Amino acid sequence: MRKIALILLVFLAVTSCKKNQEEFVIDSVEPQKPIVDFGFHYDDFNVYCDTIQSQDTFERILKKQNLNGKKASDIIKVIKDSFPTSVRFKRPYVCLRSKDKYNKLQYLIYQPTRLNYYLIDLTDSIVGYNKTRPLTFKTRTVAGELTGSLTQTLRSLKIEPTLSGRLTKVFAWSIDFFKSRKGDKFALSFTERYINDTVYDGVDSLRAAFFEYKGKKIYAFPFVQERNGKTDYYDENGKALKNFFLKAPLKFVNITSHFSKNRFHPVQLMWKAHKGTDYAAPTGTPIMTTAAGVVEQAGYTTGNGNFVKVKHDKTYSTQYLHMSKILVRRGQRLKQGEIIGKVGSTGLATGPHVCYRFWQNGVQVDALKLKLPNSQVMEGRNLPRFKEQIRSVKLELDSVAEAKF
Repeated sequence: MRKIALILLVFLAVTSCKKNQEEFVIDSVEPQKPIVDFGFHYDDFNVYCDTIQSQDTFERILKKQNLNGKKASDIIKVIKDSFPTSVRFKRPYVCLRSKDKYNKLQYLIYQPTRLNYYLIDLTDSIVGYNKTRPLTFKTRTVAGELTGSLTQTLRSLKIEPTLSGRLTKVFAWSIDFFKSRKGDKFALSFTERYINDTVYDGVDSLRAAFFEYKGKKIYAFPFVQERNGKTDYYDENGKALKNFFLKAPLKFVNITSHFSKNRFHPVQLMWKAHKGTDYAAPTGTPIMTTAAGVVEQAGYTTGNGNFVKVKHDKTYSTQYLHMSKILVRRGQRLKQGEIIGKVGSTGLATGPHVCYRFWQNGVQVDALKLKLPNSQVMEGRNLPRFKEQIRSVKLELDSVAEAKF
Protein backbone atom coordinates (compact mmCIF):
# COMPACT_ATOMS: atom_id res chain seq x y z
CA MET A 1 0.00 0.00 0.00
CA ARG A 2 2.85 2.37 0.84
CA LYS A 3 4.44 1.69 -2.57
CA ILE A 4 1.15 2.40 -4.31
CA ALA A 5 0.68 5.62 -2.36
CA LEU A 6 4.24 6.73 -3.19
CA ILE A 7 3.75 6.06 -6.91
CA LEU A 8 0.46 7.99 -6.84
CA LEU A 9 2.15 11.01 -5.19
CA VAL A 10 4.96 11.02 -7.75
CA PHE A 11 2.43 10.82 -10.60
CA LEU A 12 0.39 13.71 -9.20
CA ALA A 13 3.53 15.82 -8.77
CA VAL A 14 4.72 15.21 -12.34
CA THR A 15 1.35 15.97 -13.90
CA SER A 16 0.95 19.08 -11.76
CA CYS A 17 4.39 20.29 -12.87
CA LYS A 18 3.50 19.71 -16.53
CA LYS A 19 0.24 21.56 -16.03
CA ASN A 20 2.04 24.51 -14.48
CA GLN A 21 4.54 24.49 -17.33
CA GLU A 22 1.73 24.49 -19.88
CA GLU A 23 0.03 27.41 -18.13
CA PHE A 24 3.17 29.53 -18.51
CA VAL A 25 3.97 28.71 -22.13
CA ILE A 26 4.18 31.95 -24.19
CA ASP A 27 3.68 31.84 -27.95
CA SER A 28 6.92 32.73 -29.71
CA VAL A 29 6.71 35.98 -31.66
CA GLU A 30 9.20 36.72 -34.40
CA PRO A 31 11.07 39.89 -33.43
CA GLN A 32 10.31 42.91 -35.62
CA LYS A 33 13.10 43.64 -38.04
CA PRO A 34 14.72 47.04 -37.53
CA ILE A 35 14.20 49.62 -40.25
CA VAL A 36 17.30 49.88 -42.39
CA ASP A 37 17.64 52.58 -45.02
CA PHE A 38 20.47 54.59 -46.54
CA GLY A 39 22.82 52.12 -44.84
CA PHE A 40 21.64 53.04 -41.32
CA HIS A 41 19.74 51.04 -38.68
CA TYR A 42 17.04 53.44 -37.57
CA ASP A 43 16.85 51.73 -34.15
CA ASP A 44 20.26 53.24 -33.36
CA PHE A 45 18.95 56.81 -33.66
CA ASN A 46 16.20 59.21 -32.81
CA VAL A 47 14.70 59.61 -36.28
CA TYR A 48 12.99 62.75 -37.58
CA CYS A 49 11.38 62.69 -41.06
CA ASP A 50 9.91 65.64 -42.91
CA THR A 51 9.49 67.16 -46.38
CA ILE A 52 10.86 70.37 -47.84
CA GLN A 53 8.51 73.29 -47.23
CA SER A 54 8.16 76.58 -49.07
CA GLN A 55 11.18 78.85 -48.55
CA ASP A 56 13.24 76.02 -47.05
CA THR A 57 17.01 75.94 -47.64
CA PHE A 58 19.69 73.61 -46.32
CA GLU A 59 20.63 76.25 -43.77
CA ARG A 60 17.06 76.64 -42.52
CA ILE A 61 16.66 72.86 -42.23
CA LEU A 62 19.85 72.66 -40.17
CA LYS A 63 18.68 75.45 -37.89
CA LYS A 64 15.44 73.50 -37.27
CA GLN A 65 17.67 70.76 -35.83
CA ASN A 66 18.87 72.99 -32.96
CA LEU A 67 22.05 74.10 -34.71
CA ASN A 68 22.93 77.74 -34.22
CA GLY A 69 23.37 80.06 -37.18
CA LYS A 70 27.16 79.94 -37.18
CA LYS A 71 27.27 76.12 -37.05
CA ALA A 72 24.71 75.86 -39.86
CA SER A 73 26.68 78.34 -41.99
CA ASP A 74 29.93 76.44 -41.39
CA ILE A 75 28.28 73.21 -42.56
CA ILE A 76 26.93 74.90 -45.72
CA LYS A 77 30.41 76.24 -46.58
CA VAL A 78 31.90 72.74 -46.36
CA ILE A 79 29.23 70.92 -48.40
CA LYS A 80 28.48 73.60 -51.04
CA ASP A 81 30.64 71.94 -53.73
CA SER A 82 29.07 68.49 -53.35
CA PHE A 83 25.44 69.54 -52.69
CA PRO A 84 22.85 71.24 -54.94
CA THR A 85 22.37 74.97 -54.53
CA SER A 86 18.67 74.57 -53.70
CA VAL A 87 16.19 72.01 -52.42
CA ARG A 88 13.04 70.83 -54.17
CA PHE A 89 9.63 71.54 -52.67
CA LYS A 90 7.91 68.54 -51.01
CA ARG A 91 10.94 66.26 -51.38
CA PRO A 92 11.69 64.22 -48.23
CA TYR A 93 14.59 64.49 -45.82
CA VAL A 94 15.61 62.47 -42.75
CA CYS A 95 17.50 63.60 -39.63
CA LEU A 96 19.26 60.95 -37.54
CA ARG A 97 19.98 62.09 -33.97
CA SER A 98 21.94 60.47 -31.17
CA LYS A 99 19.94 58.51 -28.63
CA ASP A 100 21.67 60.03 -25.62
CA LYS A 101 20.48 62.99 -23.58
CA TYR A 102 22.04 65.45 -26.06
CA ASN A 103 19.87 64.28 -28.98
CA LYS A 104 22.57 65.62 -31.29
CA LEU A 105 22.18 65.67 -35.08
CA GLN A 106 24.57 63.12 -36.59
CA TYR A 107 23.32 62.65 -40.16
CA LEU A 108 21.06 64.60 -42.52
CA ILE A 109 19.74 62.84 -45.64
CA TYR A 110 18.00 64.75 -48.44
CA GLN A 111 16.28 62.97 -51.37
CA PRO A 112 15.83 65.06 -54.56
CA THR A 113 14.71 61.84 -56.34
CA ARG A 114 13.72 58.37 -55.27
CA LEU A 115 17.04 57.00 -56.44
CA ASN A 116 19.57 59.70 -55.52
CA TYR A 117 20.21 61.29 -52.15
CA TYR A 118 22.64 63.62 -50.40
CA LEU A 119 24.14 62.77 -47.02
CA ILE A 120 25.71 65.15 -44.48
CA ASP A 121 27.87 63.29 -41.94
CA LEU A 122 28.46 65.30 -38.74
CA THR A 123 29.81 62.49 -36.52
CA ASP A 124 33.50 63.41 -36.65
CA SER A 125 34.09 66.20 -39.11
CA ILE A 126 31.68 67.74 -41.61
CA VAL A 127 31.51 65.63 -44.78
CA GLY A 128 29.01 65.74 -47.65
CA TYR A 129 28.25 62.84 -50.00
CA ASN A 130 26.24 62.44 -53.21
CA LYS A 131 24.93 58.85 -53.18
CA THR A 132 22.70 56.48 -55.12
CA ARG A 133 20.42 53.95 -53.47
CA PRO A 134 21.06 50.32 -54.45
CA LEU A 135 19.11 49.06 -57.44
CA THR A 136 18.05 45.50 -58.15
CA PHE A 137 16.56 44.23 -61.39
CA LYS A 138 13.83 41.60 -61.66
CA THR A 139 12.62 39.89 -64.81
CA ARG A 140 8.94 39.40 -65.67
CA THR A 141 7.56 37.41 -68.58
CA VAL A 142 3.82 37.66 -69.19
CA ALA A 143 1.31 36.74 -71.87
CA GLY A 144 -2.08 38.27 -72.50
CA GLU A 145 -4.73 39.43 -74.95
CA LEU A 146 -5.64 42.97 -75.91
CA THR A 147 -8.74 44.01 -73.97
CA GLY A 148 -8.77 47.60 -75.20
CA SER A 149 -5.88 49.88 -76.00
CA LEU A 150 -2.36 48.59 -75.39
CA THR A 151 -1.98 51.01 -72.46
CA GLN A 152 -5.23 49.82 -70.85
CA THR A 153 -4.27 46.18 -71.34
CA LEU A 154 -0.86 46.62 -69.72
CA ARG A 155 -2.44 48.45 -66.80
CA SER A 156 -4.86 45.55 -66.25
CA LEU A 157 -1.84 43.21 -66.05
CA LYS A 158 -0.21 45.54 -63.48
CA ILE A 159 2.52 46.50 -65.92
CA GLU A 160 3.70 50.09 -66.04
CA PRO A 161 1.60 51.64 -68.85
CA THR A 162 4.56 53.67 -70.15
CA LEU A 163 5.91 50.40 -71.59
CA SER A 164 3.23 50.76 -74.27
CA GLY A 165 5.10 53.73 -75.74
CA ARG A 166 8.29 51.69 -75.98
CA LEU A 167 6.46 48.78 -77.60
CA THR A 168 4.71 51.08 -80.07
CA LYS A 169 8.09 52.50 -81.07
CA VAL A 170 9.70 49.05 -81.46
CA PHE A 171 6.85 47.72 -83.61
CA ALA A 172 6.17 51.02 -85.45
CA TRP A 173 7.30 49.55 -88.79
CA SER A 174 5.38 46.26 -88.40
CA ILE A 175 2.14 46.89 -86.51
CA ASP A 176 -0.51 49.59 -86.68
CA PHE A 177 -1.76 49.47 -83.08
CA PHE A 178 -4.66 51.69 -84.08
CA LYS A 179 -5.97 48.74 -86.10
CA SER A 180 -5.13 45.99 -83.60
CA ARG A 181 -8.17 44.15 -82.30
CA LYS A 182 -9.43 42.93 -78.95
CA GLY A 183 -8.28 39.35 -78.46
CA ASP A 184 -4.96 39.79 -80.29
CA LYS A 185 -2.40 37.79 -78.31
CA PHE A 186 1.02 38.91 -77.13
CA ALA A 187 3.86 37.98 -74.79
CA LEU A 188 6.44 40.26 -73.20
CA SER A 189 9.66 39.74 -71.28
CA PHE A 190 11.12 42.78 -69.52
CA THR A 191 13.15 43.85 -66.51
CA GLU A 192 11.92 46.14 -63.73
CA ARG A 193 13.95 48.28 -61.34
CA TYR A 194 13.56 48.15 -57.57
CA ILE A 195 15.18 50.52 -55.08
CA ASN A 196 16.47 48.76 -51.97
CA ASP A 197 14.97 45.60 -53.47
CA THR A 198 11.45 46.72 -52.48
CA VAL A 199 10.48 50.11 -53.94
CA TYR A 200 9.27 49.77 -57.53
CA ASP A 201 11.06 52.20 -59.88
CA GLY A 202 9.64 51.33 -63.30
CA VAL A 203 10.44 49.23 -66.36
CA ASP A 204 14.15 49.19 -67.16
CA SER A 205 14.47 47.30 -70.45
CA LEU A 206 12.54 45.18 -72.94
CA ARG A 207 14.12 41.74 -73.32
CA ALA A 208 11.79 40.40 -76.01
CA ALA A 209 8.19 40.48 -77.22
CA PHE A 210 5.79 39.13 -79.78
CA PHE A 211 2.38 40.29 -81.00
CA GLU A 212 -0.07 38.37 -83.13
CA TYR A 213 -1.08 40.77 -85.91
CA LYS A 214 -3.26 39.83 -88.83
CA GLY A 215 -2.82 36.14 -87.98
CA LYS A 216 0.98 36.26 -87.79
CA LYS A 217 3.37 36.31 -84.84
CA ILE A 218 5.77 39.23 -85.04
CA TYR A 219 8.75 38.88 -82.70
CA ALA A 220 11.12 41.59 -81.48
CA PHE A 221 14.55 40.90 -79.95
CA PRO A 222 17.09 43.64 -79.10
CA PHE A 223 20.55 43.02 -80.50
CA VAL A 224 23.78 45.01 -80.87
CA GLN A 225 25.73 44.45 -84.08
CA GLU A 226 29.51 44.65 -83.87
CA ARG A 227 29.80 47.26 -86.61
CA ASN A 228 27.92 50.19 -85.05
CA GLY A 229 27.36 49.23 -81.40
CA LYS A 230 23.74 50.40 -81.65
CA THR A 231 20.77 48.41 -80.34
CA ASP A 232 18.17 47.56 -82.99
CA TYR A 233 15.25 45.11 -82.91
CA TYR A 234 15.04 42.02 -85.10
CA ASP A 235 12.59 39.16 -85.62
CA GLU A 236 13.47 35.54 -84.85
CA ASN A 237 15.22 35.17 -88.22
CA GLY A 238 17.43 38.23 -87.78
CA LYS A 239 15.37 40.48 -90.06
CA ALA A 240 15.34 44.11 -88.91
CA LEU A 241 11.96 45.42 -87.70
CA LYS A 242 13.01 48.98 -88.37
CA ASN A 243 12.33 50.03 -91.94
CA PHE A 244 13.74 52.90 -93.92
CA PHE A 245 10.29 54.52 -93.54
CA LEU A 246 7.76 54.69 -90.71
CA LYS A 247 4.33 53.37 -91.59
CA ALA A 248 2.74 56.80 -91.05
CA PRO A 249 3.66 60.39 -90.13
CA LEU A 250 1.48 60.29 -86.99
CA LYS A 251 1.80 58.10 -83.92
CA PHE A 252 -1.83 57.00 -84.05
CA VAL A 253 -3.28 56.41 -87.47
CA ASN A 254 -6.77 57.28 -88.71
CA ILE A 255 -6.90 57.14 -92.51
CA THR A 256 -9.78 59.15 -93.96
CA SER A 257 -8.81 59.11 -97.65
CA HIS A 258 -6.54 56.81 -99.66
CA PHE A 259 -4.36 57.38 -102.71
CA SER A 260 -6.70 57.37 -105.69
CA LYS A 261 -6.63 58.12 -109.41
CA ASN A 262 -10.16 59.53 -109.21
CA ARG A 263 -11.66 60.95 -106.00
CA PHE A 264 -14.40 63.53 -105.45
CA HIS A 265 -12.65 66.55 -103.92
CA PRO A 266 -14.64 67.76 -100.86
CA VAL A 267 -13.66 71.43 -101.36
CA GLN A 268 -13.42 71.81 -105.16
CA LEU A 269 -16.46 69.54 -105.61
CA MET A 270 -15.04 67.77 -108.62
CA TRP A 271 -13.55 64.39 -109.50
CA LYS A 272 -9.75 64.39 -109.64
CA ALA A 273 -6.73 62.31 -108.64
CA HIS A 274 -5.79 62.24 -104.97
CA LYS A 275 -2.07 61.48 -104.94
CA GLY A 276 -1.64 61.05 -101.22
CA THR A 277 -3.01 59.47 -98.03
CA ASP A 278 -5.04 61.59 -95.57
CA TYR A 279 -4.55 61.01 -91.83
CA ALA A 280 -7.07 62.80 -89.63
CA ALA A 281 -5.99 64.08 -86.21
CA PRO A 282 -6.77 67.01 -83.89
CA THR A 283 -5.22 70.38 -84.72
CA GLY A 284 -1.77 70.65 -83.17
CA THR A 285 -0.96 66.92 -83.32
CA PRO A 286 2.79 66.51 -84.02
CA ILE A 287 3.71 65.39 -87.55
CA MET A 288 6.86 63.26 -87.96
CA THR A 289 9.10 62.81 -90.96
CA THR A 290 8.81 59.15 -91.89
CA ALA A 291 12.52 58.82 -92.75
CA ALA A 292 15.78 60.69 -92.29
CA GLY A 293 16.56 63.30 -94.93
CA VAL A 294 16.93 66.97 -95.81
CA VAL A 295 14.11 69.54 -96.00
CA GLU A 296 13.74 70.31 -99.69
CA GLN A 297 10.83 72.76 -99.38
CA ALA A 298 8.97 74.43 -96.51
CA GLY A 299 6.30 77.01 -97.28
CA TYR A 300 2.71 77.77 -98.29
CA THR A 301 0.56 77.36 -101.39
CA THR A 302 -3.17 77.89 -101.87
CA GLY A 303 -3.91 74.19 -102.31
CA ASN A 304 -1.36 72.63 -99.97
CA GLY A 305 -1.52 75.19 -97.19
CA ASN A 306 1.54 75.04 -94.96
CA PHE A 307 3.64 72.13 -96.19
CA VAL A 308 7.07 70.49 -95.89
CA LYS A 309 8.80 68.32 -98.49
CA VAL A 310 11.72 66.08 -97.45
CA LYS A 311 14.27 64.46 -99.78
CA HIS A 312 15.47 61.15 -98.29
CA ASP A 313 17.89 59.91 -100.96
CA LYS A 314 18.17 59.72 -104.75
CA THR A 315 15.05 57.54 -104.92
CA TYR A 316 12.54 58.72 -102.29
CA SER A 317 10.90 62.00 -101.20
CA THR A 318 7.86 62.70 -99.00
CA GLN A 319 5.56 65.69 -98.52
CA TYR A 320 3.28 66.72 -95.63
CA LEU A 321 0.38 69.14 -96.30
CA HIS A 322 -2.16 71.37 -94.48
CA MET A 323 -0.03 72.03 -91.38
CA SER A 324 -1.16 74.52 -88.79
CA LYS A 325 2.51 75.24 -88.07
CA ILE A 326 5.84 74.46 -89.75
CA LEU A 327 8.68 73.62 -87.34
CA VAL A 328 11.60 73.14 -89.77
CA ARG A 329 13.41 75.19 -92.41
CA ARG A 330 14.71 74.51 -95.89
CA GLY A 331 18.07 72.70 -95.92
CA GLN A 332 17.64 71.32 -92.40
CA ARG A 333 18.81 67.73 -91.83
CA LEU A 334 16.29 65.48 -90.12
CA LYS A 335 16.32 62.19 -88.26
CA GLN A 336 13.59 59.61 -88.75
CA GLY A 337 10.62 60.43 -86.51
CA GLU A 338 11.66 64.06 -85.96
CA ILE A 339 8.76 66.50 -85.52
CA ILE A 340 8.49 68.76 -88.57
CA GLY A 341 5.14 70.46 -88.00
CA LYS A 342 1.66 70.25 -86.50
CA VAL A 343 -1.64 69.05 -87.92
CA GLY A 344 -3.93 71.74 -89.26
CA SER A 345 -6.43 72.53 -92.00
CA THR A 346 -4.65 75.20 -94.04
CA GLY A 347 -5.10 75.26 -97.81
CA LEU A 348 -7.89 73.25 -99.44
CA ALA A 349 -9.02 71.19 -96.45
CA THR A 350 -12.36 70.63 -94.74
CA GLY A 351 -10.88 69.62 -91.39
CA PRO A 352 -7.62 69.02 -89.53
CA HIS A 353 -5.51 66.32 -91.16
CA VAL A 354 -2.17 65.71 -92.84
CA CYS A 355 -2.04 64.67 -96.49
CA TYR A 356 1.02 62.44 -96.85
CA ARG A 357 2.53 62.26 -100.36
CA PHE A 358 5.27 59.93 -101.52
CA TRP A 359 7.64 60.08 -104.51
CA GLN A 360 9.67 57.19 -105.93
CA ASN A 361 12.12 58.13 -108.72
CA GLY A 362 10.24 61.40 -109.22
CA VAL A 363 6.79 59.77 -109.58
CA GLN A 364 4.04 60.08 -106.96
CA VAL A 365 3.03 56.61 -105.71
CA ASP A 366 0.85 55.01 -103.05
CA ALA A 367 3.08 54.68 -99.97
CA LEU A 368 0.80 52.03 -98.44
CA LYS A 369 1.38 49.64 -101.36
CA LEU A 370 5.15 49.95 -101.58
CA LYS A 371 7.52 47.29 -100.30
CA LEU A 372 10.07 49.54 -98.63
CA PRO A 373 13.61 48.49 -97.63
CA ASN A 374 14.84 47.77 -94.11
CA SER A 375 17.26 50.37 -92.80
CA GLN A 376 19.63 47.99 -91.00
CA VAL A 377 20.40 44.53 -92.35
CA MET A 378 21.86 41.90 -90.01
CA GLU A 379 25.41 41.11 -91.04
CA GLY A 380 25.98 37.40 -91.68
CA ARG A 381 28.81 37.16 -89.18
CA ASN A 382 26.45 38.40 -86.42
CA LEU A 383 23.66 35.91 -87.13
CA PRO A 384 25.05 32.92 -85.13
CA ARG A 385 25.60 35.11 -82.07
CA PHE A 386 22.09 36.55 -82.46
CA LYS A 387 20.51 33.08 -82.71
CA GLU A 388 22.34 31.93 -79.58
CA GLN A 389 21.38 35.07 -77.67
CA ILE A 390 17.64 34.83 -78.36
CA ARG A 391 17.25 31.06 -77.91
CA SER A 392 16.42 31.01 -74.19
CA VAL A 393 14.30 34.17 -74.10
CA LYS A 394 12.25 33.03 -77.13
CA LEU A 395 11.62 29.71 -75.40
CA GLU A 396 10.54 31.64 -72.32
CA LEU A 397 8.08 33.76 -74.33
CA ASP A 398 6.62 30.78 -76.15
CA SER A 399 6.29 28.71 -72.96
CA VAL A 400 4.45 31.46 -71.09
CA ALA A 401 2.15 32.03 -74.07
CA GLU A 402 1.46 28.29 -74.42
CA ALA A 403 0.60 28.02 -70.72
CA LYS A 404 -1.68 31.07 -70.97
CA PHE A 405 -3.54 30.14 -74.15
